[in-house]
Amino acid sequence: MVTYRDTLRRVVTPGPHAISVASVAFCLVLAVVAVKVPWAPLPRVVIAAAGLAATGALWFRDRWPVAVTAVGAGAYALSGNPGPLLIGLFRGAGVRPGPRFAALAAIGVAGFLAQQWVDDGGFGTDTLLSATAATAAVLVAGGYTATRRELTRSLRERAERAETERHLRDEQAKAAERGRIAREMHDVLAHKVTLISLHAGGLEVNPGAEPARVEREAALIRVTAQEALEELRTIVGVLRAGHDDAFPDLRRLVESWTSAGDAVTLHGDLGAVPVATARAAYRLVQEGLTNAHRHAAGAPVTVRVTGSPQDGVTITVVNERSPRPATGPSGARAGLVGLAERFRLIGGTVRGAPGDAGGWRLEGWLPWDASARGTHDQDAAG
Repeated sequence: MVTYRDTLRRVVTPGPHAISVASVAFCLVLAVVAVKVPWAPLPRVVIAAAGLAATGALWFRDRWPVAVTAVGAGAYALSGNPGPLLIGLFRGAGVRPGPRFAALAAIGVAGFLAQQWVDDGGFGTDTLLSATAATAAVLVAGGYTATRRELTRSLRERAERAETERHLRDEQAKAAERGRIAREMHDVLAHKVTLISLHAGGLEVNPGAEPARVEREAALIRVTAQEALEELRTIVGVLRAGHDDAFPDLRRLVESWTSAGDAVTLHGDLGAVPVATARAAYRLVQEGLTNAHRHAAGAPVTVRVTGSPQDGVTITVVNERSPRPATGPSGARAGLVGLAERFRLIGGTVRGAPGDAGGWRLEGWLPWDASARGTHDQDAAG
């Protein structure tokens, strides 16, 4: 993702080609001045030829920095134009310490001394020290600039990498949230649609039922459908607001099944359990009751909730063997898989197994405060 700051940086920061053009233009100006003044005691033709040759060599300073610096040193001695030598030293200073760097330093000192030799016919100790100091200063400045440029490039690459990783994490979070929403939708719809199917099935197998009973069952179907719509609206509201403060009512859930004719017994409640843990426990009971009706219609079901801050929360849904065949298809176990993943993400476990009486036992365990575990896992992943 390209930001305004990145675009402005690319516009303000010159590229290698622009720097090359500026360097050549600068040295051409110096070459013209060196011919007009002149800067060397040699013929103007020699001064001009030396300046132009060194200026043209600057195009290859990145590929052959030592050779370009040597040409610049010769041009400085013949024309008095220091531009190509200084630029060659400055650019070549980015090479790692070694034979090439030592060659650059020697060429720089030799170039400054040669120019003094051409002008005065010799040089002294002061000239040697000045040439050494000038060469060292240019090399240090060039090395610092090259190091800073590499550091800036490395930091920019790291920032771009971090930005890419952040976008990937955002996409993963969005995918996880979509999966969570899909599980919520499945839980709500599977439960409510099963209840509607149960009420409608009761009317279907009793075509001669009394009008009062038909009216009661139709009212239950209407109320259940309205509740399904309300829960779906709640989920959509959570998507818009970003949080869900509604506390799940486990007793009301059980009553909705008993009013439909199922024998469901509840032991315990979720009143003191933190809301995040209670919501996950509610979904387990909802899934257990839905599956019990689908695979063991008419069998008594027992829901038990126990727990403490020290031991966590244990939820069990146990149904006995069904007295009649199952009323619905076996399904793809998507609900149990989603439920197990939901529990795993907040530090809990889910286990389903045949019960002692030939029925089925669905059991889950959750830490007392599942929201704290979920926040810790998100922080660790980030």
